[in-house]
Amino acid sequence: MGSFTCCRCFEYFEGGNTMLSRLKILDFSTLLPGPFATMVLADLGAEVLRVESPSRIDLNRINPPFVDEKETTSYSHAYLNRNKHSLALDLKNRKSIEIIEGLIETYDIILEQFRPGVMDRLGLSYTRLSSINPSLIYCSLTGYGQSGPWAERVGHDINYLSLAGIMSYSGRKERGPGLMGIQVADVGSGANNTVMAILAAVIYRMTSGKGQHIDVAMVDGLFPYHAVAALRELYDAPECAYETEVLNGGSLYDFYKTADGRYIAFGGLEPQFFEAFCKAIGLDDLIEGSVLQFGYLEKSKQRVAEVIRSRTMAEWGEIFSGIDACVDPVLDFKEAANTDHARNRGIVVQVPGPEGKEIPQIAHPVKYSSYVPQYRKSGGALGEDTRKILRSFGYDDAAIEELKAEGVFGDVPV
Repeated sequence: MGSFTCCRCFEYFEGGNTMLSRLKILDFSTLLPGPFATMVLADLGAEVLRVESPSRIDLNRINPPFVDEKETTSYSHAYLNRNKHSLALDLKNRKSIEIIEGLIETYDIILEQFRPGVMDRLGLSYTRLSSINPSLIYCSLTGYGQSGPWAERVGHDINYLSLAGIMSYSGRKERGPGLMGIQVADVGSGANNTVMAILAAVIYRMTSGKGQHIDVAMVDGLFPYHAVAALRELYDAPECAYETEVLNGGSLYDFYKTADGRYIAFGGLEPQFFEAFCKAIGLDDLIEGSVLQFGYLEKSKQRVAEVIRSRTMAEWGEIFSGIDACVDPVLDFKEAANTDHARNRGIVVQVPGPEGKEIPQIAHPVKYSSYVPQYRKSGGALGEDTRKILRSFGYDDAAIEELKAEGVFGDVPV
């Protein structure tokens, strides 16, 4: 085999003067939470190298619609793996583990999303790899964490939300818990906490020189979401239930159906906003009872619902256009992405995609006075960067062909 040399910086990747250009991450994650987290970091300039199985394909890759004519790149893969590079390795092959051991000299941040114990069995545990590079930051992202009686459980967003207690008061009395249209646990808990934890560990390493193992559990990350309501139960307050809280249907803060079958949202909790709302819909007598309407909430809500059903969503939009009452239409995605606000804020960006064409994606959501997020490329083919990466670390073509013959890359062309 050819020589393997490690360096702190090499020319293959586009670095430049970015916010996180010094961060080099090996990403072993799949599906949504891990890839979303590393996408955020990659948008800010981190070099993210995905280590992908050549046989167990990430389902994001085959989730239609596709953005290329050959139907090899799905819209979700193109988005979640933006600005990243792909290395195809069969981690059950010892040669692959040797490659990883060499990579962590440069890629000193790891994100893995396997069930507890999997990385250990592969020979890629934190204990093993940190013995090679003591400054290694190693983040394990799972549903239930690396310890405790639930550590081995399987689950998805609906399970995490349920076990964290959130769905016990998120829904309606007559129907029970309501299915979410988005993945709150995967993104809000898993991905966001992963980004925060990795950056905190990087800052700690800058001052101490020490790496560490980070244990991110999506269930754990959902408990802070109880901050507004259920947290008070720790102090023996009555438990939350469906439509008992100000923000979950236990007040006039709610959605109301319009004459054309659409909905408007009313969120005017403050007295001045509530008063403006009541006057606009012609129910001035409700003002004194506030948004809570103690003792007659159900009747008041029925009255509000009847009035709102008398006009279309567009008509209510006109009525409330000049009124501060926290009233807005419930938009579908295309409507939301095409509002003046979304266009002004650059919510949708064009990113270089497959076949030389630009494809629309959701932009990085934060504005910085001294940095503009970069959108260099969308997610690409599995293992497309394998040969270039290995060459950057000292492997010559003969050595790469030898690894290929030994099945390190599976059937992926490199």
